[in-house]
Amino acid sequence: MTAQTKDLNLYGCFAEAADTFPADTKVRLQILRAGSTVSVLGKVVYARPGSGMGIQFATIEPSSLPVLEQWLADLRG
Repeated sequence: MTAQTKDLNLYGCFAEAADTFPADTKVRLQILRAGSTVSVLGKVVYARPGSGMGIQFATIEPSSLPVLEQWLADLRG
């Protein structure tokens, strides 16, 4: 599934998607931005059919954490 992310932070994000998974579904995400990738494992916390789902991160790949932190710093700055 491909989706746009919103409200990205260190704890999770909202994935805009017409199709959604039920709450408590475990998911593996690869988030792409400006040629970099962040890989995380998470779970769907809530779903809004036709809109998207809130995803809570459970594990961020160690090599992805500095990338995610830099993205967030760039977005704040």
